[in-house]
Amino acid sequence: MSARTLIENLSLERLEVNLFRGLTPGGEGRRRIYGGQVIAQALLAAYETVEERLCHSLHCYFMRPGDPSIPIVFEVDRARDGGSFTTRRVIAVQKGKQIFNLAASFQAVEEGFEHQRPMPPAPGWEGAPLDSDSDDPDAEPLEIRRVDPRSGQGDPPAEPRQQVWMRAREPLPADQRLHQVVLAYASDMTLLGTSLRPHGVHWSELQSASLDHAMWFHRPIDANAWHLFDQESPSASGGRGMNFGYLYEPSGALVATCAQEGLMRRLKPRT
Repeated sequence: MSARTLIENLSLERLEVNLFRGLTPGGEGRRRIYGGQVIAQALLAAYETVEERLCHSLHCYFMRPGDPSIPIVFEVDRARDGGSFTTRRVIAVQKGKQIFNLAASFQAVEEGFEHQRPMPPAPGWEGAPLDSDSDDPDAEPLEIRRVDPRSGQGDPPAEPRQQVWMRAREPLPADQRLHQVVLAYASDMTLLGTSLRPHGVHWSELQSASLDHAMWFHRPIDANAWHLFDQESPSASGGRGMNFGYLYEPSGALVATCAQEGLMRRLKPRT
């Protein structure tokens, strides 16, 4: 699946003025819909109702597992059209129930004060091994290289940090909205694993899922270029892990920040 095909697969059918339908191509045989897909499609639905403004932040909740074998209906609420900011709320529905909701804010381009969190030291993407997860259907549109890869089986506990290089596998057109959508798709792919690293556990030992997710877009994005996704987990408790991620261009510019809390509940042994 190329990045261009990813955009085609994420594309929506307009059913009404504020109502859209999305599919999960190749979803047969999967247990649930990948969370990044729903984030990306909800952002696309919001963009269908917004003109000449770019998303600067989004906040969303995952409420039920999505069924990849049936369509998702996205309902957009045009909450506010202001002088500088536009606000949209998007509800994703399957079988008459909400599976996901998103609130996003869009801003007209303007100049302002500038500062940022510095880019941390990191080996270049050239020396990082290609992630085996890139064979996963959800990862195929992206090239992912982990600075400190884990084997996934019997790994010793490690610091709750990880660094990942990522980019679109095939060139994207010069549309900043699409580059944000691809970054939103990618942002759900590695964050939760950061909070697992101190505990030396494998995914097969857990019930895991994204619970809520937020992104802030700071600067223009070129998803065709390599970006460093610097991630840290400040806390895990109550069956949940908290994770933050910072996306940097190789030049050191911070283009986006992500936050996610995920379920990480140890499975009870079968009796």
